[in-house]
Amino acid sequence: MIEIKTEMQPERAVLVGLVHQDQTEEKLNEYLDELAFLASTAGAEAVRSFYQKVTHPDSRTYVRRGKLEEIKKYIDKHEIELVIIDDEITPSQQRNIEKELKTKVLDRSMLILDIFAQRARTVQAKNQVELAQMQYLLPRLRGMWQHLDRIKGGIGMRGAGEKEIETDKRIAQKRIALLKEKLKQIDKQNQTRRKQRSKMIRVALVGYTNVGKSTIMNLLSKSEVFAENKLFATLDTTVRKIVIDQVPMLLSDTVGFIRKLPHHLVESFKSTLDEVIESDVLLHVVDLSHPHFEDQIQVVNETLRDLNAQDKPVIMVFNKMDLYRDRYFDKYLKEEVKDEIMAEMKKSWLEKSNGRAVFISALHKEGIAGLREMILAETAEKYRERFPYQVKTVYGNPGWEE
Repeated sequence: MIEIKTEMQPERAVLVGLVHQDQTEEKLNEYLDELAFLASTAGAEAVRSFYQKVTHPDSRTYVRRGKLEEIKKYIDKHEIELVIIDDEITPSQQRNIEKELKTKVLDRSMLILDIFAQRARTVQAKNQVELAQMQYLLPRLRGMWQHLDRIKGGIGMRGAGEKEIETDKRIAQKRIALLKEKLKQIDKQNQTRRKQRSKMIRVALVGYTNVGKSTIMNLLSKSEVFAENKLFATLDTTVRKIVIDQVPMLLSDTVGFIRKLPHHLVESFKSTLDEVIESDVLLHVVDLSHPHFEDQIQVVNETLRDLNAQDKPVIMVFNKMDLYRDRYFDKYLKEEVKDEIMAEMKKSWLEKSNGRAVFISALHKEGIAGLREMILAETAEKYRERFPYQVKTVYGNPGWEE
């Protein structure tokens, strides 16, 4: 009897990266681990990683000839369906690699765009993702007819990608213009909504992807924002009104940042990130348990600079304290030693953040009271600065509304 598979099997993928003068082997391993997580989020299974030590990427095939042959042997032997490059490659590099390997090749940017295409729920998010995809694919239209005839859908071919076979540059450019116009109209509507709530102090959750922003949003707002242990679980900005000790404010949960975020995606999501730009206070959420959380902090800070939001008041929210203790404390370590290590770590980050830091576990509701107190102190000060004549009203009337 023939067994019928009812569930689609994940595409098997290999990952490819480079070690060069600007990227150490340790750093590459970290990037490849993240790339494997991205692949898993997209629905693929990363079965092996390849890397090569070079001074710079090969202009024709990214890796040198010998490494490419090694990858091809592995692909042929293990029936690999997908190759994912850890950097953004040029259209000609993609065509050349696919020609040599006889399989589908995606770079990091296209993989992230594919995940965004899966996660988009609102009209605005869908249009933003499609715009980014179209802008990315436009220079890659040449030669797509030849290599797409053997690629049967799957990762990288969702959303706009499915329609690229029967399109051309002229149609693509018209579509890009139409999407930009649609997003401009949506942005005008969003600006009107933001003006209507301008009397409220606005707080935005920002941070690397998968650090627990949506879980914190649910705790503070008592709402049910979608939260999942996957990259980019939240794509659409969610805004909720919360009240802390009779002080009302608006709290927004924004899309997570990631290193090497595709330029087209940043540009397309600028209107969504207006919630960050126009906020009064930022809650920079950090996954303290991640081995490279300091690098993630730097990526978020660089993205905030790109958005011209680097000068806003920031509260550092170090999340996942429970995981931090589980991963880094030996079970035989004495409690007083653990307390001493934690105290030193907290002291260090409090000094670096000028006292604007709080340490929590959103999953176990640990430290949430301290987080509320810090948000209250920051937002109350903002109310005093902006509406000095309303201070008594705000604090004296629990039912104060905008």
